[in-house]
Amino acid sequence: MSSPSEFPLSATPREGRKGLLPIAMVLFSFTFFTGTMFAGGKIGMAFDFVDMLWVAFVGNVLLAIYAAALGLIASRSGLNTVLMGRFCFGERGSKLSDFLLGFAELGWYAWGTATVAIVLVKLLALPGWLTIPLMVLFGLGFSITAIIGFKGLDMLSRVSVPLMFILLVASMIIATSHAGGWSGLLAAEPSQTLTFSAAVTMVFGTFASGATQATNWTRMARSGRIAVVASVVAFLVGNGLMIVAGAWCAIVYQNADIVEVMVLQGLSFAAVIMLCLNLWTIQGPTIYNVSAAACHLVRSERRRSMTLLAAGIGIVLAIGGMYEWLIPFLVLLGSIIPPLGGVIMADFWYRNRGEYPALVGRHIPAFNVSGLVSYAVGAGLAYASPWIAPLVGIAASAVCYIVLTEVTRARAPVAEPRA
Repeated sequence: MSSPSEFPLSATPREGRKGLLPIAMVLFSFTFFTGTMFAGGKIGMAFDFVDMLWVAFVGNVLLAIYAAALGLIASRSGLNTVLMGRFCFGERGSKLSDFLLGFAELGWYAWGTATVAIVLVKLLALPGWLTIPLMVLFGLGFSITAIIGFKGLDMLSRVSVPLMFILLVASMIIATSHAGGWSGLLAAEPSQTLTFSAAVTMVFGTFASGATQATNWTRMARSGRIAVVASVVAFLVGNGLMIVAGAWCAIVYQNADIVEVMVLQGLSFAAVIMLCLNLWTIQGPTIYNVSAAACHLVRSERRRSMTLLAAGIGIVLAIGGMYEWLIPFLVLLGSIIPPLGGVIMADFWYRNRGEYPALVGRHIPAFNVSGLVSYAVGAGLAYASPWIAPLVGIAASAVCYIVLTEVTRARAPVAEPRA
C-alpha cells in the first residue's frame, strides 16, 4: 500500500502539510532538468545575450504564474491535478487528464532514461552493447526515490540542488572567460534564427507538463502563500537558471548540447556527475507524477506498484527510441497539456467559487461535457496557433468553459417554489 502521507486518492489533510523549505526544495529539484538546458541552448544559438535574457525572463514569468495559480488551488483544496479533474471532467471523464498527464511525464521519464545511458556510453567510450542494459539499470534505479515518496525526493533535492547550482555557475564563468569576458559575450552573434514568440513558447512548453503536475507537492503546502512562493521560486529562478545556463554557454560555443559544452570546458568528469545527478533529481519526481496519475486512472492506492509498472513502461519506450523524439514530443506537450490547467482554473474559481465540494458523491457526473469540450477547443487552437501555444490553450479552454457553464445554467430547469 502507499504510504499514508502520500494520499493518492484523497485530499491532503492539515496534519500532512509541510512548510516552505521542503516544498520549495522538491520543486526546485524538479525544475533542475537537463532537457531544459538543451532548450536554452537552442535559444542561445538564435539570440544575442541581451535578447536571450528577455526571452528567458518572459517565458519563465509566464510559466511561474501558471504554476503558482494551480499551486494556490492545490493548497486550498489539498488536491492534485488528477483529483481536480473529477470536477471539471467528471468521474469517468477525468480519466482523460489521468492519461494525458501520465503520458506526458512517462515520455519525459523515457527520454531521461535513454539520455543518461546514451551519453554515458559516449563520454566514457563504453561498448555500444551496454546502452540497453544501462537503460534498464537507470530506469529502475531512478524509481527508488519515488517509491520512498516525498521524503525520498526531499532528501535527494537537499543534496543535488546546491551541487548542481555550483556546477552551473562554474560552467558559466568558464564560458565567459573563453568568450573574452563580458565584452566578448555581449558581442557574440547568433548563428541560427528563431522568432521571439517561438522562443517563449519553447521556454514555456518545455516544462508546461511539469508545472501542471507540480500540484502533487504544492497541495502539501500549509498555506496558499507557501504554495505560490515555492512555485514562483522554483519555476522563475530554478527553471530560469537552467534556460539561461544552457543559452549562456551556447552563445559562446555555438553548441546547444550542455554535456558536450562541459567536455569542451575540460569538465568531462563533472559532466558525467552532473548528468547522473541531474537526471536522478528530475526522474524521481517525474515517475512519481506518473504513479499519481496511474493510481487515479485505475482508482488504486498501490502507488509503489504503479511506480514500478510505470518505470518498466518507461524503459521499454527508452529502448524504443524516445531519445530521438524530443522535439516533436515538446511541440505536442505545449499544445495538449496547458489547456488542462485552463479548464481547472475556470472550474475552481468560476463554477465552484473558490471551494470544491466533496470529492465523491452524486454531484459529480460521469462526464462533464463542458469541461471535455473546452479542453478539446483549447488544445486544438493551441496546436494550430502561430502565437504562444500554451497561453492560447490556457485562455481558450478557460473562456470556453466559462461560456459553456453559463449556457448550461441558463438551460437548467428552475425549481418550482413550494406551496
